[in-house]
Amino acid sequence: MDAPFLTTADRVPASTLEDVNERIRQDIGDRLWYYADRPDEIDDRLVELEREWDIERTLEANASALVLIGLGLGLRVDRRFLALPAVVAAFLFQHALQGWCPPVPLFRRLGVRTRREIEAERYALEPIRNVN
Repeated sequence: MDAPFLTTADRVPASTLEDVNERIRQDIGDRLWYYADRPDEIDDRLVELEREWDIERTLEANASALVLIGLGLGLRVDRRFLALPAVVAAFLFQHALQGWCPPVPLFRRLGVRTRREIEAERYALEPIRNVN
């Protein structure tokens, strides 16, 4: 399936290498096993999950920072730096359409998850907390 026809939630995992997706899924599974033995720590983990930045927020913050830096350098140092905000805007537009842009592979390898992946962990923790 071509990336432009994927749902918003499916775009990033579809454009991420499968071994990276698998590592993210494995990390979730490992955490679930950890918290199954420590249900008293689940409330703290749920707070952490509520505060965790997803890939979209991470990309937005990254892009905004680079645009501001490029504008500042372009206005104060050299006008050629104004190309940076243009390139960043093009990449952000590409991400909006396809779910991929150059920073996505880096952030995914660093473990930055989609909102759906974060919520999957949250929903899996709820029954463990409620059983105990």
